[in-house]
Amino acid sequence: MSPGARGRPAVFLDRDGTLIAEKEYLADPAGVVLLEGVPEALKRLREAGFALVVVTNQSGIARGLYSLADYHAVAQRLDEVLSREGAQPDATYFCPHHPDFTGPCVCRKPGLGMYRQAAVELGLDLKGSFYVGDRTKDVLPAIELGGRGIMVRTGYGLEEEASKPEAVQMADTLFQAAELALSLP
Repeated sequence: MSPGARGRPAVFLDRDGTLIAEKEYLADPAGVVLLEGVPEALKRLREAGFALVVVTNQSGIARGLYSLADYHAVAQRLDEVLSREGAQPDATYFCPHHPDFTGPCVCRKPGLGMYRQAAVELGLDLKGSFYVGDRTKDVLPAIELGGRGIMVRTGYGLEEEASKPEAVQMADTLFQAAELALSLP
């Protein structure tokens, strides 16, 4: 299936500040703390037929602040916590780059590489999908790919709300973002 071709719609979810409490350069699995309402939101979205895909920039790897193994340990812990709640994502994609350290890449948000890769690997409909996060760069792919963006006020959301594109909607939490997504035609 080519990227964007009709398939299953997804909700693309930022990790830090959207699913879990924002902690700068999280490298310790013990620091994984789900935000309130996250498991319930993910379960509702899954029940409605959406694929759940985590997309996360992890520039701490490029910066040498933590290792690839540290990232994977945190990702595994998040999967374990969500799995216990019956809300494990279908897939997680991450960008370990930062242009100042590794040069440009196609995967770093707001780049579209992780979304297009997920569309091909999981058979997703990018235009019928939602793009949810606490930063402008998390929701810009919605505009580029023809989907719908929802910015949450958790994490950096309050600070970045003023810079969100007009087409992007706001929600206080991921649970409210899920309710909004499920209410839209």
